[in-house]
Amino acid sequence: MNPQSFAAAEKLARGVLAELKRVKNSFEIVLCPPFPWLTDFSHKIKKGVRWGAQDVFWENPPAGGGAYTGEVSANMLKNSGVRYVIVGHSERREFAFETDEAVNKKMKAALKAGLKPVLCVGERERKEPDFQNFVREQLKLGLKGLAGRLANNIIVAYEPVWAIGKGHPVKPGDLFEMAVFIRRVLLDVLGKKAAYNTPVLYGGSVDGENAEEFLRTGGINGFLVGGASLSAREFAKIVKAVNEGR
Repeated sequence: MNPQSFAAAEKLARGVLAELKRVKNSFEIVLCPPFPWLTDFSHKIKKGVRWGAQDVFWENPPAGGGAYTGEVSANMLKNSGVRYVIVGHSERREFAFETDEAVNKKMKAALKAGLKPVLCVGERERKEPDFQNFVREQLKLGLKGLAGRLANNIIVAYEPVWAIGKGHPVKPGDLFEMAVFIRRVLLDVLGKKAAYNTPVLYGGSVDGENAEEFLRTGGINGFLVGGASLSAREFAKIVKAVNEGR
């Protein structure tokens, strides 16, 4: 829920684009502004970045619309120039209505509309003895009923709640272990092709200083950046680290 004004959002977006021009980049960069500012950018800025939304509703009504005041459908996002959407972010999962069932319905709606959903999973506490089972269940329920052929449009983001915004990211070795674990679950749920090809991102106190080390350890394909994305310069450092680390 940042920034709080369009002027600040525009300054940040323009700043990011300016910084990226100084970085040799070969990877896809997606910006996900809050809904009020999203279309101001997605309709006007077509080069340098792609656009994503922070959430989506699970109903995709026909052209006539539907009785879902306040919600935003996958079709609305697609027709607004949006290609990606975050589904099941840990901050949304804090709400009682953001259940695994709701996340699964959002995944299906996004894929049906031709969007690329970023499915977020992650344990609340690392010290929990069954934290891997917790992540496994989030993945299995979030991907329930999806065909393996849709795997090309699915992205998984591992964001341990205990690491988000705390300045204490997961250890690189532990991240590698979790990335391998996620791919094993993908193998069970969606098959061999999905296990190899589905991008796995990491989110949790990522910055320009630790990004390269995470990538060097292996297992992940990129990042779901949180607080560091509010600084154009810091975000550009991460992009640079990704390119240099790969």
